Amino acid sequence: MTAKVSVILPVFNGERYIRKAVESVLNQTLTDFELIIVNDGSTDNTLNIINEFEDSRIVLVSQENLGPGAARNRALEKATGEYVMYLDADDWFSPDAFEIAYAEAKEKDTDFTFYQMINYDDVSGKTYPNDWFELKNFDESFEDRVFSPDEIKGSIFDLSVGVCQKIYKISFLREIDAKFPEGIFFEDMPFFYYVLLKSERISIIKRHLYFRRKHDESITHVVDGKFLDTVPAGQELIRIFIENGWYHTYIYDLLAYKINGPRFALRDIEEKYKVDMYLLIKNDYDAIKQSQYYQDYLDNLGPVKKKFFLDIIASENYEDFTRLNQQNSGPA
Repeated sequence: MTAKVSVILPVFNGERYIRKAVESVLNQTLTDFELIIVNDGSTDNTLNIINEFEDSRIVLVSQENLGPGAARNRALEKATGEYVMYLDADDWFSPDAFEIAYAEAKEKDTDFTFYQMINYDDVSGKTYPNDWFELKNFDESFEDRVFSPDEIKGSIFDLSVGVCQKIYKISFLREIDAKFPEGIFFEDMPFFYYVLLKSERISIIKRHLYFRRKHDESITHVVDGKFLDTVPAGQELIRIFIENGWYHTYIYDLLAYKINGPRFALRDIEEKYKVDMYLLIKNDYDAIKQSQYYQDYLDNLGPVKKKFFLDIIASENYEDFTRLNQQNSGPA
């Protein structure tokens, strides 16, 4: 029998937080769901904690550590629900999240629906908003109606790409063969843009349905080695836009977005990763220079991003790049 909502929860060594995440699902006001937990090669006490829950709605999948993209793809193949919602192991849902999100998606027959998230600081115990998670890019004219990607053409790169902030119609995801990139972090980003631009019916819910925990181990809390993956994630994004005929429509904002992710990562990443980060970007830009798209970057990048792009290409090593980039460097 088909559940109304399939919840996909990948977890790797999540013993500190997994209990609260699972309980937030099991205590929902909408009870017709399945919870697919993918134990992604955990080596701590995660699996024992999961096994403490005795609930027929839990489907446990165990695999070697392949990362969140592979875990989510495998879970989606198993999902039997009408709609799917995603949960990270250190976060949790509000008690009425499924009821509200499902009702909205079902009533408006959306391909996917955004809802608000709110940050929770693990140290202070306080919640705080930010503009992305508040859906501030959608003014009142978007509320309580269905819209298409064409209506937000100029602002798609200002949207939250996080997969956990939406409820998706499973038949739609399968129809378009939506898959997460595997083996890299920041896998939400290319997935989101593919799904967004393939969709026709979108809506928003201005309610906080999801709590996003910020702590020392959060992927985006420290700019560490995971941020090396901003390069392959950006390459995947460009591939998706080119292959689906969206590249020229969004070229100016797309190329700025492509450059800025790794540019800021190189600026902020821990010192021990800077050379590796530089080399990834250098290899990427050298390949672009040899491609048919090189002139597009020269024609469409703003002065600061263009200087960064050309300094990387002109440099022979990270020290050389640092010297070049500091010359006549404008504001970020």
